[in-house]
Amino acid sequence: MRRVYLDHSATTPVRPEVLEAMLPFLKDAYGNPSSIHSFGQEGKKALEDSREKIAAAIGASSDEIVFTSGGTEADNLAITGTARAYARKGRHIIISSIEHHAALDSAKYLEKQGFQVTYLPVTGEGLVRVEDVAGAIRPETILISVMHVNNEVGTVQPVAEIGRLARERGIIFHTDAVQSLGKLPVNVNEMQADLVAVSSHKIYGPKGVGALYIRRGVRLEPMFYGGGQERKRRPGTENLPGIVGFGRAAELIVPEMEAEVTRLTAMRDRLLDGIVARIDDIVITGSRQHRVGNNASFCVKYVEGESMLLLLDMQGVAASSGSACTSGSLDPSHVLLAMGIPVEVAHGSLRMTLGRQNTEEDVDYVLEVLPPIVDRLRRMSPLYAASGRGK
Repeated sequence: MRRVYLDHSATTPVRPEVLEAMLPFLKDAYGNPSSIHSFGQEGKKALEDSREKIAAAIGASSDEIVFTSGGTEADNLAITGTARAYARKGRHIIISSIEHHAALDSAKYLEKQGFQVTYLPVTGEGLVRVEDVAGAIRPETILISVMHVNNEVGTVQPVAEIGRLARERGIIFHTDAVQSLGKLPVNVNEMQADLVAVSSHKIYGPKGVGALYIRRGVRLEPMFYGGGQERKRRPGTENLPGIVGFGRAAELIVPEMEAEVTRLTAMRDRLLDGIVARIDDIVITGSRQHRVGNNASFCVKYVEGESMLLLLDMQGVAASSGSACTSGSLDPSHVLLAMGIPVEVAHGSLRMTLGRQNTEEDVDYVLEVLPPIVDRLRRMSPLYAASGRGK
């Protein structure tokens, strides 16, 4: 049976070149980078070399990069750390309603600590309007957080315009670039961002390591205490093998990006167009124009997304029904609901995200196996029968 992995927004396989770079630091070069002996200094050099590679990938300076355990920690540190550091200046935060839960739950936590949060609406395509951001700003606003690319529907947000607005008003701007690094140009200066979260395992690096860009001059309160690592912003012994892998993955993916995005976008369009042509009552979610190249997200009316996923898996196809971080939840996607998609439609969501190893044959295989799955589920669906479509 053919196996097709279409869940690259959840995680990507580690590239052989990345694993090769990591292996010495899992075996022989095991020194703690904080130690002053030669073993430690060997690790320290590898750590700083990787920091430079991450910085180069996003147009930053190496001293502006802080390593974390992943994108979730980076978002948490950015949002809660900024709020605590600037609380005397103001206690109002603006965040989009379709952020990853790492950002949204940080904002909800801060609400319990007495901060006020404005949740920005989005259009039916999942776009944040710059005028809505401007209209939400108050004298006491200290932080704006809008992700670069939505992890579920792939919509690309106007972060450069939002960053410019924030800069003009003297407000810290944070963007979650976990889903955009390697798929779109990410340049912290062009985005006019003060805080940018990125993650290794979305770009064919290892899991458990990420980074937060912190512009010089931006103050943050740390989440952890007890060490001087990462300029005291993220104390604790660094995950050196993971960081080395992250650096190598970033070094590899940026030069390849343009050609790979062109290839993936063509396959994405082939997949979406093929699904619409073969299956009735499909709702494409997200913007077709402002969309990251590898994301094919849609809703199938009258069936449950979880049921489709199980049957697809039996055919060797791995996909998702939204964010991997909420895959165990029976609640409909907060992203789709914010876009105005009805609950009963949102329950039928699928997200197929392509990657380096995917081929046109993979797309054609999905187009072969998905229609019979949908047909089978609809024949068992009381919603489909009630709609009169099954007659």
